[in-house]
Amino acid sequence: MTIRSSRAVAVALVVFATFTDIVAYAVAIPVLPDLSRRLGASPTMIGLLFGSFGITLVGVSIPAGAVSDRTGRKAPLVGGLAALAAATLLFAFATNLPWLFAARLVQGAADAVTWVVGFALIADLYRPDERGRMAGLVMSGTSFAVIVGPTIGGWLYELGGVRTPFIAVTVLATIATLGFAWLRPPAMSAPREVVPIRVVLRTPDVLSCAAAVVVMASTISMLEPVLALHLGIDLGVAPARIGTMFGIAAIATMTLNPIYGRWADKWGARKLMTVGLVLLACMMLLLSAAGNFPTIVALFVLQASAGAMAITPSLAYMGDAISEAGIGSFGVAYGLFNMAWGVGMLGGPALGGFLFERFGFTGLTLSWAPCVVCATVLLASVGRRRGVAPAV
Repeated sequence: MTIRSSRAVAVALVVFATFTDIVAYAVAIPVLPDLSRRLGASPTMIGLLFGSFGITLVGVSIPAGAVSDRTGRKAPLVGGLAALAAATLLFAFATNLPWLFAARLVQGAADAVTWVVGFALIADLYRPDERGRMAGLVMSGTSFAVIVGPTIGGWLYELGGVRTPFIAVTVLATIATLGFAWLRPPAMSAPREVVPIRVVLRTPDVLSCAAAVVVMASTISMLEPVLALHLGIDLGVAPARIGTMFGIAAIATMTLNPIYGRWADKWGARKLMTVGLVLLACMMLLLSAAGNFPTIVALFVLQASAGAMAITPSLAYMGDAISEAGIGSFGVAYGLFNMAWGVGMLGGPALGGFLFERFGFTGLTLSWAPCVVCATVLLASVGRRRGVAPAV
């Protein structure tokens, strides 16, 4: 086996690609609002611009996975990363709002391809008892990107102007594109099988995993903005200290993700994901009872760690569900995973804002946390059909 066809190199490229994707997303957080305002966007228009990312993320995920099942993983990854480079460069040189919207929509589609096909490639190459460890490595790189992305964007913006951070990310995306173009995909651990999408969607464990992903994405995405509002409005905490809290939590998850991946391989991805979801709900309740900032920081780090305990195993669980059903259509499965995550990320903040506005932070946690526990219990009770593929 040459370096060009090494499994380790393939995984390293997936880690680098997902890292670059998250940096591209995170760089836009401090830069894009100011750029949009310069081009005449209202606050509502800026919100729509940010939200447009989710439209293509949700819409492209399953088709991207289905195409990769038919054509192989390499071509979609090269195309997706090339699209990410083009979209990021378009941000740098856009002169009007329609071009910004076009760039954001392409960025969402590129995100879908990168994550869906990247994890499908990992599922192709590794056995079920190895996938958790690989998912942990990818998610650790993602947590690191969450830490450095906004910082890189802000500093490059200050040093070189609005174009500089986008050009820097374009370079990263181009390197990732060239890396996958050079890669010769290694031999698969199991044969790839092209089946109708409906077959994958009728697999109970696949649907159970997708539903769990919607729950965890909704919970995490709703908590982030309302917790910041709670700290700022109710406790008078400055934005800089709130940002530090999120940074500490990201460092914790970056450290823990590889550990959770190994635990998923050892004890079972489904079991660890279920434990993580329950702990995520419990930590929400404890957060609502905390009355000072240091306690909230400690509890939020634990809450983020519990969220990682749910997310990392869920990635391995989706691959396991397909393997045990005897299907082998990892592209469609991870497309469904990504679509479920996008649905949760779109709905979570809206629901969180609604509940926070009417019931406050404590009321939000007291109403949502039991829903998470009940949903987890229901998902855990889904019957498993090991080794039997649904009828086509």
